[in-house]
Amino acid sequence: MNLLDIRNLSIKLLSPTAPILAVDRVSLTMKEGEVRGLVGESGSGKSLLAQAIMGVLDDKWEVHADRFHWRGQDLMRLTPDERKQIITQDVAIIFQEPMACLDPTTTIGEQLEEAVSVEKLSGFFWQRGKQRRLAAINLLHKVGIKNHEICIKSYPHELTEALCQRVMIAMALARRPLLLIADEPTAAMESTNQGQIFRLLASLNQLKNMSILLISHDLENLTHWTNTVTVMYSGQFVEAGTTEQIFNTPFHPYTRALVDSSPRANMHIPAKSRLMTLPGSIPILQHLPIGCRLGPRCPKAQQACVQAPKVKNYHGHQVSCHYSLKDSY
Repeated sequence: MNLLDIRNLSIKLLSPTAPILAVDRVSLTMKEGEVRGLVGESGSGKSLLAQAIMGVLDDKWEVHADRFHWRGQDLMRLTPDERKQIITQDVAIIFQEPMACLDPTTTIGEQLEEAVSVEKLSGFFWQRGKQRRLAAINLLHKVGIKNHEICIKSYPHELTEALCQRVMIAMALARRPLLLIADEPTAAMESTNQGQIFRLLASLNQLKNMSILLISHDLENLTHWTNTVTVMYSGQFVEAGTTEQIFNTPFHPYTRALVDSSPRANMHIPAKSRLMTLPGSIPILQHLPIGCRLGPRCPKAQQACVQAPKVKNYHGHQVSCHYSLKDSY
């Protein structure tokens, strides 16, 4: 049974003129213990999808889905409050800007203690303060912060960004989630700190059997840490499969372009040569192309691309394209 099973999820922005379809019929599944990458350029709808799963989008966004199951339970049949109660108990999210998510007026220790669930405390009420303190220290140790005395007394601005991200992960782990959504967790970090955060997430997956949805714009980086990958472009589903399938035999022209622009694929080209890129840029929400949204930039675009392509499944390797690259391998 899938942990998370979403079919044809659409997200509309309710503007004063006409609704804008920001995410168009995207499907996503997560199994227990799986590490899935969600890849795409900035503006492809990755973060919107993550926020829709968490149920934190405000009233200007409208979410619809043919299926939205969590551990076999149909969340679309529940009220927003019931759905939020289930998701916040079992799913946690960490964002790409930890400094902006932490309260600058409160110490790290106080914020961690607040994140500890009351259900994990026992005894009389005067004993719970010490229990919260010990739970906060234990969480810091879990994410690799050994010098907890200094960290607990510090304010967010007194810590490095890498340490703040570890604190955010510790807060996410406070409720022992079954699924952790990491939205660009290392976006502004140096490569050394990036590796530390990714290794930490990998250890949580292996030791706690925690499922992780790892969101990033860097396809090559995800190949080292994920089992499966889903690719999005401009709010539409592009391709999904195992990490090996996506990186070694991509079926969609957009995925092919992502792979060809990676450093590994360009190791043998002469110095100062131009990397392979698609012409143009990702469309803005106010001027989305009809049909396949990659059409204006796609080297294989033809007349049929004015209609949205259907998803084709090749033994678990899914692609949404009228003219896929399957036959070229």
